[in-house]
Amino acid sequence: MKVFVTGATGFVGTAVLQELFKAGHEVTGLARSDKAADLLNAAGVAVHRGSLEDTDSLRQAAREADGIIHLGFIHDFSNYAAANEIDRLAIEAMGRELEGTGKPIILTSGALMLAPGRIGTEKDEPSPHAIRYAEKAVLALAERGVHASMVRLAPSVHDVGDYGFVPTLIDIARAKGVSAYIGDGSNRWCAVHRLDAAVLFRKALEKAVPGTRLHGVDEGEIPFRDIAEVIGQKLNLPVVSITPDEAANHFGWIHFAASADMPISSTLTREWMDWTPAHHGLIADLEQGHYFTTS
Repeated sequence: MKVFVTGATGFVGTAVLQELFKAGHEVTGLARSDKAADLLNAAGVAVHRGSLEDTDSLRQAAREADGIIHLGFIHDFSNYAAANEIDRLAIEAMGRELEGTGKPIILTSGALMLAPGRIGTEKDEPSPHAIRYAEKAVLALAERGVHASMVRLAPSVHDVGDYGFVPTLIDIARAKGVSAYIGDGSNRWCAVHRLDAAVLFRKALEKAVPGTRLHGVDEGEIPFRDIAEVIGQKLNLPVVSITPDEAANHFGWIHFAASADMPISSTLTREWMDWTPAHHGLIADLEQGHYFTTS
């Protein structure tokens, strides 16, 4: 299958490229810059020049591909609404080209889009407050005859090279001189290893049923306190509890995630996709030490 991948040079995207290659697929990656194009060329990936804002280019790529994995997203939390609108237009552009073709497109969302405080399943609708367009698009596209499905990724997709939530927590601990959790720290995070997530995207491309929501989650209920404790241990810093009122000042923009209670099940995903995560968990990854090396 000739697969077009957006976000191909990102942390998850680079692992997805290699997983697709191993399975015998031909891969084309979206490249916005010369640097991105050089990275794709070095990996043996065909280059499609364009961007998420360039909908004409995306339509062309969709016409030429046999399937799409849409990982690209502008992670600007200071203007999330604008980033989401760009994503909406990109999905709509590619989706129009796929109507009636039977070609699969895999969209990406996050477990944070689900209602907090209860174990989220693949059949759950997103929280009414969730604005990630992919959550609405997957069913809308399927109803229009597009072979669309979606992977909801854990907020922590971990491995060497991670630059997401966990490295941000580590930077905050260094800056504040303490590793903190909120209240008793029993609020739950979920996580998945990057290579396990890549396998799931490949399997979704190959056999997901249109309209399906899949959960890219290995560990579904990690107490946030456990994460704070291993960060404190590795940095030789005190581990402290802070109050909910102190969370925004301590954690900054990430306080919404640090306080979230988001247990997630992937039972149906494992059954539907014959997906069995094989790599170590988040705490074990933190204990290896690579998250704490500085250049």
